[in-house]
Amino acid sequence: MEKYILDANLFFNMEAGLDLGEKTEEVIKKLTVMAKKLKSAKKAEFYMPPRVIDEFLSFFDDKEQTFLKDFLSVITVKSPDVAKITLSAQVFYELVNDIRQRSYRGLNIGEEEIEKAGKSMLGKGNLSTKDFQMQIGSVIKKFRERYRQATRFGFLDSLGDLDLIILAKELDGILVSADEGVIRWGRLFGVKETPVAVWKKKLDDLLVQE
Repeated sequence: MEKYILDANLFFNMEAGLDLGEKTEEVIKKLTVMAKKLKSAKKAEFYMPPRVIDEFLSFFDDKEQTFLKDFLSVITVKSPDVAKITLSAQVFYELVNDIRQRSYRGLNIGEEEIEKAGKSMLGKGNLSTKDFQMQIGSVIKKFRERYRQATRFGFLDSLGDLDLIILAKELDGILVSADEGVIRWGRLFGVKETPVAVWKKKLDDLLVQE
């Protein structure tokens, strides 16, 4: 039986190529139907850690909608047993080195944007609070975008991300995520994965197998 560990972004990133619909609700409903059939046939199980479930539900104002309850009824919610997982020291060397490099890039970006902010204020005299905020606002926005790109893109930026990887390793399951950081670090941890764009095909194949 296949064991799939699902990331929340599967249902909201319509550009990932999942091919189950053009809207989140449609994707969830179609996957629920497929998951019910596969579970009944004992061909697949679907897992999500509690933190990822919380992230998933945070996108909905009404969490009591029937299609959400139907979906959650076919998902096994499980936290990874972190006390039983042994990890290679190489992973931690990679992690520390990556954090150091990202911190350095973030520092450089901060310095560059501060310099831009200072130059933008030259000759402006005494500005009112409103005028100051308007003047500096675009610089702050650009800094946030660049800083986020430098420090978070391709990285594990939440405990939920780590939960996915550790659970996949614990269950010897298959990680399904559209997050480049989760996939990249999942490979370093040595977990199995499937590309989002071909996952539906894999599920379809399981459904037609005798």
